[in-house]
Amino acid sequence: QVQLVESGGGLVQPGGSLRLSCAASGFIFSITVMGWYRQAPGKERELVARITGRGATTYADSVKGRFTISRDNTRNMVYLEMNSLKPEDAAVYYCKQEYIYPEVWGQGTLVTVSS
Repeated sequence: QVQLVESGGGLVQPGGSLRLSCAASGFIFSITVMGWYRQAPGKERELVARITGRGATTYADSVKGRFTISRDNTRNMVYLEMNSLKPEDAAVYYCKQEYIYPEVWGQGTLVTVSS
């Protein structure tokens, strides 16, 4: 049974940083492409970053240079380091297996960016 548990969200001021974590279980993590997504109120869920099993990464243009996705295949963890946060980064953040169906979503972790 696939499980994805996100954590690390919270309230941060503009310009601040957060590190999100996703604990994965129930599948062969080391060969699975993983993605971080976010959904802001009233908006569609969007891909933020993606990482292959070997660590190759891609990012949405809106977060390039500010966010870093990484993974630890020994711990079945994927991370999202978020720096220089902006109010428009506020959303619920989710991790997900990429290219695997049916899709499984965790409960997400809320990031609020406000002064």
